[in-house]
Amino acid sequence: MNFQNIKGQFDLPTTFWIVTLVGFINSVSFTIIYPLLYPYAKQFGLNDFQASLLLTAFSVSQFIGTPILGRLSDRLGRKPLLVMSLLGTVAANVLAAFAPFAWLLFTARMLDGVTGGNNSIASAVISDITNKDQRAKALGIFGAVFRLGFVVGPALSYLALQLPPILGISSLGISFLVGASIALIATILTVFFLPETLPHSEKQESEKQESEKQDFYLSWRDFGLLRIVRSVARPQLGNFFILTFLSGATFTIFTFAFQPFVLEVLKQDAKTLAIIFAVVGILGFISQVFAFEPLRKKFNLIDILFLTLMIRGITFLLIPIFPTITAFFIITVVFSLVLSFPMPLIESILSLNSTQKEQGEVLGINVSYLSLSNALGPAISGLLVSLDYLTPFWITGVLTICTALFALQLKSQFKCRVGDW
Repeated sequence: MNFQNIKGQFDLPTTFWIVTLVGFINSVSFTIIYPLLYPYAKQFGLNDFQASLLLTAFSVSQFIGTPILGRLSDRLGRKPLLVMSLLGTVAANVLAAFAPFAWLLFTARMLDGVTGGNNSIASAVISDITNKDQRAKALGIFGAVFRLGFVVGPALSYLALQLPPILGISSLGISFLVGASIALIATILTVFFLPETLPHSEKQESEKQESEKQDFYLSWRDFGLLRIVRSVARPQLGNFFILTFLSGATFTIFTFAFQPFVLEVLKQDAKTLAIIFAVVGILGFISQVFAFEPLRKKFNLIDILFLTLMIRGITFLLIPIFPTITAFFIITVVFSLVLSFPMPLIESILSLNSTQKEQGEVLGINVSYLSLSNALGPAISGLLVSLDYLTPFWITGVLTICTALFALQLKSQFKCRVGDW
């Protein structure tokens, strides 16, 4: 690839790079606190199920808040809503750091969730400033840079744990303050460097429509609930929406269950959790950047999906069989290499099997199913962990293998190669 081709790959508007930097910083602020949420919940005396509800509270609040922020950004502009969303993250993390009671910690997580639609607003900004030819490339770069935050965040989380307690705040609580500080940096960048991108004519039209109605309102359609119910019966694609839910739910059962497993069964501490999250983030990012695209172009997409889900399921089953920290790290390395494949593969297959006109709707429905799995998975995991620390791995391992087999039997019904149009 010559210099001109390389330059062409990154020849995007300056505003795009600003919003991508904001997205990266925001993902770092989120992943700093994620590895520490479970041990922090235990400091408040919460049991395993109650701790899992912190994740569910965030996901449900985000499911509710995202369409509201999206609609408001169409009316008031992208920039003010992005600023408000980021400030919500700052306030939520500060509240969590200083919270003396568990109910305030839940309040903080719900506040972060309901104002946490900044990714969808950032995607809207990118759509505003790119043309049709640039958009797919721009969104791909944004997604890759955002995922890079999942590498940096846990590493900073580990460093934050080295800090001494301040003002009676534990090292775990200080991590929330570090996350708030980083989110504040993103807010400042947005305020001073990101221009408003919503076309003036669209903003005027939206304001005119809303003024005629007098009140801003939402319908159930905005939350995607009816789409979720109706899409199950959609010919062919309904099966893939179910596949997204199963893949997401089994993964989120694991992501909560392995934290008490590491702390209680392997007798490790929060620093080890941060290291594990960092290793998973690094290996997942490397495999997606260097392996995903060549595999996607060369092999049948459902074959790759089947194989990655099978590997994921087998690694889940191996964890309770070999309950040692050395074995867990080895298993984690294997798991991390296929971690990031399933959702991009499913999205690619959905794109190949839907028209250009309906792709936005189809991918939007798919995101709704993923959001639902993110809300339910941790709560299910919390219930299972309350029974036994090993049970969640047996159950999610078997369910993941069943999901892989379900994906394989869909192979004959879909276009499954990148060249199939």
